[in-house]
Amino acid sequence: MPVDRFSLDTNLLVYAVDRDAGTRHQKAAGILDAAVDRDCVLALQVLGEFFHTVTRKGKMPLDQAAAQVSDWQLLFPVVVPQVDTLACAIRAVTEHNLSFWDAMLWATVNAAGITILLTEDFQDGRTLGGVRFRNPFSMDDAFMGG
Repeated sequence: MPVDRFSLDTNLLVYAVDRDAGTRHQKAAGILDAAVDRDCVLALQVLGEFFHTVTRKGKMPLDQAAAQVSDWQLLFPVVVPQVDTLACAIRAVTEHNLSFWDAMLWATVNAAGITILLTEDFQDGRTLGGVRFRNPFSMDDAFMGG
């Protein structure tokens, strides 16, 4: 069982509801189920990106996507960027070559004390600030206690 506070990137939430995603759906759904009993925190940005992605791609109707976001807000603590998060994200773009939205997510979770971000969008195993990026689809199930 992990002792680190961790967070999930948008792609994990999308895969968790996308039954057409095959093994990624199964793995993501399992991670989300286990995360409820762990020290998992979601970023408000990720919830917004999830809503936008699944409704734009026709994966969920608007009302179901809104209900799913609401459910996750009840299940997980949600962190939001602070005023200085933007400057930190901009520095990460210029100094570490991150895309802007990836940098905003990193800066938000870093400021919240999250030490692991499960994502496909960063180099697996890389650490930036206090956050280590882990690709959930290349990890064994031991991370989630399975």
